[in-house]
Amino acid sequence: MSGILSRLGAFLHRQMPTHAELEANRLTAPFARRQELFRFTRRSVPRGVAVGLLIGIFALIPGVQIVGAALMCVPVRGNIPLAAAMTFLSNPATTPLILAASIWLGNRMGFHADLSTFSALYESGAGLGAWGRWLLSDAAPALVVGLFVISTVAAAVGYLLSSWFWRHWIGRKHRARGLRPLRVAPDQAVVTEPEQVA
Repeated sequence: MSGILSRLGAFLHRQMPTHAELEANRLTAPFARRQELFRFTRRSVPRGVAVGLLIGIFALIPGVQIVGAALMCVPVRGNIPLAAAMTFLSNPATTPLILAASIWLGNRMGFHADLSTFSALYESGAGLGAWGRWLLSDAAPALVVGLFVISTVAAAVGYLLSSWFWRHWIGRKHRARGLRPLRVAPDQAVVTEPEQVA
């Protein structure tokens, strides 16, 4: 299990922009100067995960997700790189599933959207105009309410899981640090207390 987690951590680390790249971009430079938005702490990590899931699932428009997550991390003091990475959970492979689940949930909450029209549009590869007409019908409230509920629940679960994972990971590091033998520099002699004669 730890091998999978370490590979996932390495993958996410490679995907995150560096601090220098963020400072070089004129849009992200004001945020890059605030160091607390880029530190991995017990408070900023769960906040970044929650913000990334909330924005990544609710705003299914690529590009808007990352910018929205970064902007929302500023007032809640969440980790911006982690929030940006979490938005990638809604990708072209998962978006149809998220949309179908949102419409189903919206229908269960009393709104009306036709899932057969959604599947027909998806299978036929309809253009933006057809999707726009479908969204402007009575399908929009069901979709928006469903997306809101799913993104809010995912953000809450992500917050709790990342908080638990962070505590577990840091606790494991502290225990491992406590088990390490004390290292002494070679040029320093170990001074022992002389035995006292009674």
